[in-house]
Amino acid sequence: MSIAAHLKEIGRGKQGARSLDAVQAYGLFSKVLDRSVTDLEVGAFALAMRIKGETAAELQGFVKAAHERCLPLPLPVAFTGKAPATRGGVILPSYNGARKLPNLTALLAMQLAKEGMPVLVHGPLLDPARVTTAEIWQALQWPIATQASDITQAWAQHLPVFMPINCLCPSLSALLDIRWTIGLRNPGHTVAKLLCPWPESAGMVQVVNHTHPEFSLSLAEFLKESQRTALLLRGTEGEPVADARRQPRFDVFMQGERNSMLSSEPQQGALSALPILAKSISAEDTAHFIEEVLSGSQPMPASIAKQVQTLTAMHLSP
Repeated sequence: MSIAAHLKEIGRGKQGARSLDAVQAYGLFSKVLDRSVTDLEVGAFALAMRIKGETAAELQGFVKAAHERCLPLPLPVAFTGKAPATRGGVILPSYNGARKLPNLTALLAMQLAKEGMPVLVHGPLLDPARVTTAEIWQALQWPIATQASDITQAWAQHLPVFMPINCLCPSLSALLDIRWTIGLRNPGHTVAKLLCPWPESAGMVQVVNHTHPEFSLSLAEFLKESQRTALLLRGTEGEPVADARRQPRFDVFMQGERNSMLSSEPQQGALSALPILAKSISAEDTAHFIEEVLSGSQPMPASIAKQVQTLTAMHLSP
């Protein structure tokens, strides 16, 4: 089941490459995920797409193929304390980790859970060059799920839960691991940040983050075309949490439509003072800082508080 015909289209370089439609992209990515093609073809696909970049239509097909290979997950039931929430929960994709700044994705997750929202964080367990959310999660001794029942149990205790990507979608995890062979990321990393393997009726709110401004255009187009409810932002070093030093731009999409009332402009100008942060990016120091913020002995960074406020409003919107 060769993918040579597709490689011929996408592999002509930055200027000469042709994009695939959603159906073609779905078929191609299905074969890549199932490894029904050779390792050489998978590597050629990864490099060709890295050079060309993904269109919204291609992402539609790629994400559909990945969803079909995800572990079936329980439907979340969320309560605000007064009445059932209209949306099910929040998904935080955590794939970049900490390189220079403390990774506060776990802080965001727990604060959202305190607001009554089931929260699922997914990503790799380890990264040889960065401190992952999973490592911080383990330092906090919070629940890590390996099967669907673990998620249900954590949510019943009003706790956020982390699921490794090799448990959530093993075939996608294998594609992500190609990075350690060829030294480059591939479309699997974008797909992982767009995973929402629940039916529309589950009412999930996604956080979709990007590392470079140009990626926001294709991601915004994808969110519109797929009618997603999502918060799009440039996260901290590619994590789904707002930069603790200043608020980034928040673009809120409600069923594919940008909501100007809930969206926010970025903080401008020079910073008058830097917020208190963990003393290092290590899992232990970051976990200790998160515990201090959650206990009230350290202030919640204003940008993360604003992100929690925005996601709560999205969660309660009809």
